[in-house]
Amino acid sequence: MTAIVTRLQEEVKRFLEIYSNQKGIEQQPFPPIQVQIPPADMPGHFTLVLFPLLPKLKAKPDELGKDLANHLMHVGLPIDTWEVVKGFLNLRLTTLFWMEQLDAMWQDSTVSKAPAQEGPTVIMEFPSPNTNKPLHLGHLRNIFLGTSLARILEASGYRVVHTNLYNDRGTNISKSMAAWLNSSDRLTPESSGMKGDHLVGHYYVQFAEALKQQISEAKAAGLDEDQASKMVPLAKQVEELTLAWEANDADVRQVWETMNSWFYQGAEQTFARLGVHFDRVYKESEVYDLGRQTVSRGLEMGVFYEKPDGSVWINLEDIGLDHKLVLRSNGTTVYMTQDLALAYQKLADFGQASSIYVVGNEQDYHFKVLFEILRRLGLAQPEGLYHLSYGMVELPSGKMKSREGTVVDADDLLEELKEMARAKADEQGRLNHLPRTEQERVWESIGQSALRYFMLRVDPKKRMVFNPEESIDFQGDTGPFIQYIHARCASLLRNAEGMQLHPAAVKTLDYVPDEMELNIIRKMQEFPTAIHQAAKEYSPSIIAHFVYELASAYSAFYHGHPVLAESQQSARQFRLSLTRAVQLHLNRALHLLGMEAVQQM
Repeated sequence: MTAIVTRLQEEVKRFLEIYSNQKGIEQQPFPPIQVQIPPADMPGHFTLVLFPLLPKLKAKPDELGKDLANHLMHVGLPIDTWEVVKGFLNLRLTTLFWMEQLDAMWQDSTVSKAPAQEGPTVIMEFPSPNTNKPLHLGHLRNIFLGTSLARILEASGYRVVHTNLYNDRGTNISKSMAAWLNSSDRLTPESSGMKGDHLVGHYYVQFAEALKQQISEAKAAGLDEDQASKMVPLAKQVEELTLAWEANDADVRQVWETMNSWFYQGAEQTFARLGVHFDRVYKESEVYDLGRQTVSRGLEMGVFYEKPDGSVWINLEDIGLDHKLVLRSNGTTVYMTQDLALAYQKLADFGQASSIYVVGNEQDYHFKVLFEILRRLGLAQPEGLYHLSYGMVELPSGKMKSREGTVVDADDLLEELKEMARAKADEQGRLNHLPRTEQERVWESIGQSALRYFMLRVDPKKRMVFNPEESIDFQGDTGPFIQYIHARCASLLRNAEGMQLHPAAVKTLDYVPDEMELNIIRKMQEFPTAIHQAAKEYSPSIIAHFVYELASAYSAFYHGHPVLAESQQSARQFRLSLTRAVQLHLNRALHLLGMEAVQQM
């Protein structure tokens, strides 16, 4: 919340106490006063909503508004004019106030860098991929949300630990291994020329196709779907491989290590391209024994119970959930066991830190169960656990399916968007003045920003359809548009330096900004509130909304107001300082979204 809004709310609260005493009205709690931005067709910079107060104060809107406005002016708030309109008190602040705000904005270095991380520790876990397939479009939304929210929390003073869990063992991994072992070629990244994670994914798809064929044949022989899916040779082979891995079979472990190494090499290349880093990397294979130990402790505590077949469960019917398996009858672990183990390991590594799990909403039930188990085991406090549940990403053509090979590969999509950015830039001649290597770098930046922004502008809870053509547009609510406005500001400031013109204090200038200019300052003043709200709601979309509105406001201003070509010196000086402040805010907001603030476009 900005200082002026806080001050307004404090003074309104004081006024209500005074007004109640003067009118002989019994003191009572009043609803918090709402301070809003008035619509474009209404006068003023801020609006105080009066009508919720009228019944309690037994007052008329005009009378209450007049008395409140006079109080605010009497205590020294920078109010120029005021007007009561249908239960709203519209306030116009003085030009000097806004000039002082602008001076503070472009000179304040905290706009362009995060504060020291002295707050509590937050463990951010993302994207937690399986090692049987390459990263895809869904992983990208996960990565962008995790990266952006981590930066937003850091900007709010938290210490954020970036962690990643590789689901590197289990049934799905065994499927890729089975397909490779059964293949006649047994390709490697070197012999195939394929990126390692793509090759592993290739065998995962092969397995799904072969399994589908075997099940179809078994059903034709008289088995039902459930029987066939368990009895066919491939299903049995996967179970055998999984059990052999658990038994530490040397041959199986060697194949597993080799194929996982291919995945890691490929995934790390993609992470590097996206600028993603992790402070701590966990692997399921390293904590699965700890999972068994955690289950044993839970049995001793009475949190879990064992069935006659040896499987271990928890009964959560008392909170409206069901019975949940935590250890199979054959002793193998499940995803829940792994997450319990990892929570225990995080506690050992970081103490009672908060944990945020960035995982799609198809796992909502899983995390309700996990958090309840952790609470009962005493491994975490409920307020320290949060599932950042996000909606799935679909294409205009429909839902993606990994096992059918219909997913949009992350690397392919990044390359496609880079090429689309190149085509757009060439069509408009935007980067022709740059060396080829720099053009390549900017195309990559534009393509990535188009993708990031398109996904982050949508509230995480909502499902979304990704449209590459719409995302890469240089106009409208897109990443490239915001990058372009930042580049325009940067270019203007470079040209100003060449003319020996520099941003400077404006509060002493003999210049009266118009409403469009004042509204840009007001919009920038909302930035701290946007960061606070985005951190509170775990929603980078709030920052995306802010930065688009600021970029749009500056774009409209730029088209109607000359800056360096302005003949009046005070107007030119003001607009140059305004541009510098906008550039700083755009730069910082783009950083919070994980996007590059390019200097030339």
